[in-house]
Amino acid sequence: MSTLKPLRLDIVSDVVCPWCYIGKHRIEDALKLVPDVPVEVHWRPFFLNNWVPREGISREEYLTAKFGSVDAYKGIAGRVVAAANEEGLSYRPELVKRQPNTIDCHRLIHWAEAEGKAAEMKQRLMELYFRDGGDLTDSNVLVQAAEDVGLDADDVRRRLATDEDVALVSAQAQEAADKGISGVPTFVFAQKYAVSGAQPAEQLARAIRGVSAEINAEAAE
Repeated sequence: MSTLKPLRLDIVSDVVCPWCYIGKHRIEDALKLVPDVPVEVHWRPFFLNNWVPREGISREEYLTAKFGSVDAYKGIAGRVVAAANEEGLSYRPELVKRQPNTIDCHRLIHWAEAEGKAAEMKQRLMELYFRDGGDLTDSNVLVQAAEDVGLDADDVRRRLATDEDVALVSAQAQEAADKGISGVPTFVFAQKYAVSGAQPAEQLARAIRGVSAEINAEAAE
């Protein structure tokens, strides 16, 4: 049993951010490299595209608005697809037909956290979007995703139809922006050190070990 004080790790990211998809895999690899360090992971919301309406928009409209044209994104997508493949992940941008507003996705992750399943919920939503081209604006898709990770489908459907935790999730995302987080993923260690970007697992593991050592040295003083 470890006597170390657990390291709090807040991961600020969005489910439609491809580097967040890659970053999630890398931080999980990093945690495997430091099995002796206790870490408490908290998934925090971020709105990569807060201008997208709640009902979402077509992928073509989104890419045109953000990158100038669908073709302009293809070069960028190629690099991200290659990076995902290197991690054993599948990103198939040609399958994505609808760009969602992700507040409902973040609500699901928040509700899943209460059952210790936030990481699984995040992973399922990302797989649906990046690998399968799933429509995350469709409540039926979201309910099925929740059920896939063990949440109660009827309960989730009822809650999604309300504004439950919309304000809470929005406030958490705003808090990250207020702290200067503009690029995701951002990994915040012990609420004092931040590392931005999908850094290699080895680098993240060094940060985990270093900050853990620091907070435990402070606790021993």
